[in-house]
Amino acid sequence: LIVFRLLLPTIVKNYVNKTLANIPGYYGHVEDIDISLWRGAYVIHKLSINKLDAGTQVPFVNLYRTDISVQWNSLFKGSIVSEIYLLDPELIYVLQDMQVDESGDDDWTKLLTDLVPIDINHLQIIDGKAAFVEFTTSPNIDLNLNNIELDANNLKNVVLDERELPSEVNATATSIGNGRVKMNGKMNLVKQIPDMDISFSLEDASITAFNDFTNHYAGIDFSEGNFNIYSEMAIAD
Repeated sequence: LIVFRLLLPTIVKNYVNKTLANIPGYYGHVEDIDISLWRGAYVIHKLSINKLDAGTQVPFVNLYRTDISVQWNSLFKGSIVSEIYLLDPELIYVLQDMQVDESGDDDWTKLLTDLVPIDINHLQIIDGKAAFVEFTTSPNIDLNLNNIELDANNLKNVVLDERELPSEVNATATSIGNGRVKMNGKMNLVKQIPDMDISFSLEDASITAFNDFTNHYAGIDFSEGNFNIYSEMAIAD
């Protein structure tokens, strides 16, 4: 048992890297794995994913620290589910890399969920970043969200309470131009096509920060002003 415990991090690391190697059209790597048997968890350090034929070396997905564990409070409700904490995750969509193959056959998200042995009920993102980048323009386009804080709970409907939309999602972020981003809503993710009611807002972003994007795609240049947008999306059946 002692020898197995000592070898377990290496065994799990090899499993994770093998799983990442099986993503069609992508390659991935994990730097290190820690095991915490006492809380039923393992921690993945520096997981990165990129396109095999990408023209840049910018990782598409870069997860600095991923903590995957059993959600113990759900055990008392009769459900065995997991929770995931993503610390400093980055999702960088480089347009020239993603346009290489648009067949839709490269589903990297499904294989990533294979890294979690049981259903995910709670997801939390801490200090994340997401960006849309285009290097073929002059100047380069970089639309980004920083300081992403997201909390999604009850994703597998462990607590029902007769609610039609039992899962709650709340998120905040800072956009380019120092805009304030908020998203909140409720969902039912156990359906094949989820029901949801999600609200989104972006307030007080300096409009001049979007000039690289609007100049390239619409020939529009802003000299001053703020940008605000409010939206809601509701889906039922």
